Amino acid sequence: MALVAISFTLTACGGSDNKDSTSKAAASMSASQPAMQSADKQGMFGGLNGKKVTGTAKVSGSDVTLSGFSSDEGPDLHVYLTNGTDEAAVSAGKQLGGVKYDEKSQTFALNGVNASGYSTVVIHCDKAKAVFGAAKLS
Repeated sequence: MALVAISFTLTACGGSDNKDSTSKAAASMSASQPAMQSADKQGMFGGLNGKKVTGTAKVSGSDVTLSGFSSDEGPDLHVYLTNGTDEAAVSAGKQLGGVKYDEKSQTFALNGVNASGYSTVVIHCDKAKAVFGAAKLS
């Protein structure tokens, strides 16, 4: 990772101009779509790039649920399903929605995304293009 380049942009996610992003999940998928259902997986968050992220991510059925979650503040935080923690992995991953840094329990609908093709849940500041933390799923 290019930590030097990221360090210049991380300040964009540390400001107090936090936008109130919504993270309401869409209605659950119908039981008639079992191909999009995925086996339960979960992982514990760890911070990256000098940021703090804690809690658990669980993929179950048609949702991703964050429990006991907290993160350093950022104005443009989103949750992604990815296959790594670098910017290329985030770009290739699937954004599930805006995440609130101080809300302990949040649920995001997969909306047809086959989660079995992803190994990691990432908290990303889209404004600064910086990963705040990640949970490796198993």
